[in-house]
Order: sequence, then structure tokens, then C-alpha cells
Amino acid sequence: MQAKELIRRVEEMALPLCAANGVSLWDVEFEKEGGIQLLTITIDRDGGVDISQCEAISRAIDPMLDAREFDSLPSYTLCVSSAGLERRLKKPAHFEAFIGSKVEVRFYRPIDGAKAVQGTLAGYDGGCITLDQGGVLRIYEPGDVAACRLVADI
Repeated sequence: MQAKELIRRVEEMALPLCAANGVSLWDVEFEKEGGIQLLTITIDRDGGVDISQCEAISRAIDPMLDAREFDSLPSYTLCVSSAGLERRLKKPAHFEAFIGSKVEVRFYRPIDGAKAVQGTLAGYDGGCITLDQGGVLRIYEPGDVAACRLVADI
């Protein structure tokens, strides 16, 4: 099973589990980290997520992942976690929900000498991220952006 298909299937299984536990599904990732394959399910809820909600989702989905369709997967570790304050924005809905919030955009290669910039998320259109950087609007193309995440002002 390809990673994209795995992610799609896990999202399908996780959505009703999340709804039943009062949380929303933020993201699903399957990636190699330090020689270990990680299947990460990220959840969210207004007011924050606690460990009992992560545990409930993990316990509910774990036996589902033992289904025959997942037999071809390499050995992996299942991780269920909160999106957190400095969550990564990946989907159009993520960006739309946080227009007006402070974000950090990281680049694949330096732009104007910087590998990352911060600003207020002013727009998102077709993968292009518009930042307000002190009153100056800058648009960053999807091919330049490695990651975008919220910046917590604590």
C-alpha cells in the first residue's frame, strides 16, 4: 500500500472515531524518522486535547490497523497527538482557519537571505501564502515553501 493510500484509509477510519470522542482530525502522516516508520494521527479540539482523548483514539484505531489490507506495511509506531499551539498548517482549511494569525514560513532554500520568515497570515490561494510583514504583503509560492506553522505568542 502506498503512503498516500494509507493516509487516505487511516483518515477514513479516524474521522468517526474522532467525532465519537469529541475531537477533530487535524492530520495523518506516515513518514520515516530516524530509521523508524511513524504513523501519526494528529487531533484537535477547542480548549485543547488531553491525554485521555489521544489514548481513546489510539486504542480504538490500533485493532483496525491489524486488518489484512495493512499487512504489506513495514513495521511502524502509531502515535496519536494533539495539534498543539505551534501546529503545522498543511491543508487549505488549516490556512483559512488561521487567517490573521502569526505564522512562520520555512523555505527549501533561502529567499532574500532567509531560510524562514514570520508574519501575519493574510491569505492563502492555490498554495500561495500571503504574509503581512510589518505592513508589507509578501506572497510565497508553493514550490519555495517547505513548511508553515503557527507561532504561539505566550
